[in-house]
Amino acid sequence: MTFSLLVPLLLPFLAAPLARRLAEQLAPRTAALLLAATATTLAAASTTVLALAVGGGLLRLPLVLALGHLSPHWLPDTPLRAAAAGLALTATAALAVRTARHQLADLRRARSSVGHAPADLGLTVLQDDRADAFALPGGPRHPGRVVVTTGMLRALDGPERAALLAHERAHLAGRHHLFLAAAEYAAALHPALRQLRAPLGYHLERWADENAARTTGDRATTARAVGRAALAAARAPRPDRPRLAPAAHTGPVPRRVAALLAPAPRPRPSRGRTTATLALAACLALTTAATLDATTDLHHTVEAAQSSATH
Repeated sequence: MTFSLLVPLLLPFLAAPLARRLAEQLAPRTAALLLAATATTLAAASTTVLALAVGGGLLRLPLVLALGHLSPHWLPDTPLRAAAAGLALTATAALAVRTARHQLADLRRARSSVGHAPADLGLTVLQDDRADAFALPGGPRHPGRVVVTTGMLRALDGPERAALLAHERAHLAGRHHLFLAAAEYAAALHPALRQLRAPLGYHLERWADENAARTTGDRATTARAVGRAALAAARAPRPDRPRLAPAAHTGPVPRRVAALLAPAPRPRPSRGRTTATLALAACLALTTAATLDATTDLHHTVEAAQSSATH
């Protein structure tokens, strides 16, 4: 069981760089899906095996032995492993809770700044000379909307405004805030997954860029809108935009503009991409298999301990 517990804890240090490298060779939408799926899978597996290690240690407590009708002779005697796993699980749980609190506070602050401003066709225009525009995620009582300030609208011409709004609407339609939230939680649950947050944010922006370019039919105008929006927003940043609210003027803007000025991406097969795909698939498969093996092993151990206690 020790090997099965270690694999999901160690493989993220190899799988995360592989996912980053592979994402650079894929279309933006595919890259974002890959990074989010990788982060979620690895975080879930590492958290599960920590919980299993803690559970295995708790089984030897007298109260648990009595309530579960367990024989201690069949149970693993690994108090140090259980204690270490307990500390790690407590730390990651605390980070995850803090992440959730920060995300909720950010969203409440952003929704408060918007207030009861009308949202005609999912668009809210704020009277603010500071340039800003972002996709504000919706909730049970708050529909998603694009928020843009009058300062941003003045900074762009008509076609550029259309491209900017198409970009933000693409974020809402793709529910990109869920991708960002998943990356934040994954980073809290395993330190190796922190390196996936920035590339995921970049590929989400590129995904929205390409959607906006298709909607407007003009890649050059979309590139110009992204660049001018970033310059305008940099002059007087607004503090109310939450981290889960994607915005066209964030991220590595020069790189995004260069990509928009180039032809639409068409991924081509390559030996390097195939190798990275196979290596990442092997890491994810091994991680999943090890997690299932650790779960099954603990289940069989409990069954054996119960059977021994009844005889």
